[in-house]
Amino acid sequence: MAEIRIRNTNERISGYEQVKAFLDSQEVLYEHWDKNKLDESLREKFVLTDEEKSRILETYDSEIRDLASRRGYQIWDIITLSESTPNLEELLLKFENVHTHTEDEIRAITAGRGIFIIKGSEEVGYFDVELEAGDVISVPENKPHFFTLMDNRQIVAVRLFIEKDGWIAHNYADPEFQKA
Repeated sequence: MAEIRIRNTNERISGYEQVKAFLDSQEVLYEHWDKNKLDESLREKFVLTDEEKSRILETYDSEIRDLASRRGYQIWDIITLSESTPNLEELLLKFENVHTHTEDEIRAITAGRGIFIIKGSEEVGYFDVELEAGDVISVPENKPHFFTLMDNRQIVAVRLFIEKDGWIAHNYADPEFQKA
């Protein structure tokens, strides 16, 4: 289950209802899919063949299509990152800049862990959303954020898009942001 850390107070929020309520208040969609639906052989596998990626998408087809119909997503894919990913460090540096997009950025985590750092309301400031398998999050368009890996440095996630070209990051220079 996702957990939140509010950066300026170090307050932590856990439990599905509390996390969902907090993220709703920050206009961030949060849902949870049954991680046990996924074949056990894929639950901790971070280097995937195209066939294995297709199996993950087939497993969550009804959840993906439901979310897509509610939110207007047109296409989806699987992203996998681990120590086996070529140029992982370079990729993470690119991810770890606060930016915005002109459409939602959504992740449905199927294995591993990741973290979104999101700029909340003025009274909240930046907060971290630590995600694990089963967590689904959608950061709204134009909301400053970035996504990166946690200490385990492994993740598999479904990404959904409205536009066929996917997200285009627009850097967001913010003197209030401090890396943790």
